[in-house]
Amino acid sequence: MITNIAAYHFVAIEAPQALIDHLQPHAQAQDLRGTVLVAAEGINLFLAGSDAGIEAFLTELRADPRFAGLIVKYSRSTQIPFARLKFKLKREIIRFGRDGADPLCGRAPAVAPADLARWIGQGCDDAGRRLVLLDTRNREEVRYGSFAGALSLPIDRFTDLPAAMAEQAPALADAAVVSFCTGGIRCEKAALWLRANGLPQTLQLDGGILGYFEQVGGLGYEGQCFVFDERVALAPDLRPLVDAVAAGA
Repeated sequence: MITNIAAYHFVAIEAPQALIDHLQPHAQAQDLRGTVLVAAEGINLFLAGSDAGIEAFLTELRADPRFAGLIVKYSRSTQIPFARLKFKLKREIIRFGRDGADPLCGRAPAVAPADLARWIGQGCDDAGRRLVLLDTRNREEVRYGSFAGALSLPIDRFTDLPAAMAEQAPALADAAVVSFCTGGIRCEKAALWLRANGLPQTLQLDGGILGYFEQVGGLGYEGQCFVFDERVALAPDLRPLVDAVAAGA
């Protein structure tokens, strides 16, 4: 079996290319495949390989004090879902391009998966406000699955979210809004932007859908979670869609 990891961490990186030059040989030495994005605002990675190779790379990465607290989401697959290893220098590790959404200036408040599961069960947050789950992914991802009753947006790119939210925001003023995405990175920026632009009560789902699956399972979720690799999508038990199809499930 192959170990797959997804992780991101917002932290100031003064020399992102130097970090790439340091990490890329370690990933190559462990025969890892996937994508690692590095920018002045942090790192975003999706990697696959052997257990030993993944852990050796994470040990090297976490030896840097800036990444000691990196939170990693794990899943398994029968095949490596990436064709090659790519390291890329980016302006942002997730492109958004809006003021008021800089995680380096402070993280948006988050709700833990277990707490969100409880809120879903009771239909409101602990203050009694109605719960609105805001899907910050694009329409193609949403087609594979989402939280039941979630507010999804007719967007094709994350950068389209602000315009799409213009009509939605007034109706959400009395709600506990929880933004979510695949692994947490988009909903983190979205929550910051929404809090600065008329919805100060917005929270983010800590760890995104994959973190929710890992810690809670599929409570309140319908379908699968699309991922941008050859696994296609993951079920709430983190089983890849392609493996389920191959097994005739």
